[in-house]
Amino acid sequence: MAKALVVDDSRAVRMILARTLKELGFEVREAANGREALEVIETEKTAVSLVLADWNMPEINGLELLKQLRQKPELSSLVVVMVTTETELDQMAAALEAGANEYVMKPFTKDILVEKLQLAGIHS
Repeated sequence: MAKALVVDDSRAVRMILARTLKELGFEVREAANGREALEVIETEKTAVSLVLADWNMPEINGLELLKQLRQKPELSSLVVVMVTTETELDQMAAALEAGANEYVMKPFTKDILVEKLQLAGIHS
């Protein structure tokens, strides 16, 4: 079973994303910020194949997390989707430039999330 990591400082958002991912067949890990996410990735190594990360979080934000993940060659196939309230095109471009596979704006529906995952190469 593929593993996904949901990174968001909102427990409610983590629950919503985790439920959708479980319905799609993922085993889900959760982290409340980028620092926790890096610890999970370090522990799980390459077992995690998908990361859904919020942009605005304490300690290490989603964009910084994305940049740190993209610096690790062993994680080159990791699919990273930014899930955020940031709707500015500049920020979307910055995330995609930093290596995000897709970008989901909050609020979102399950259908939008599934569509973005498919665009990122994740098939349900």
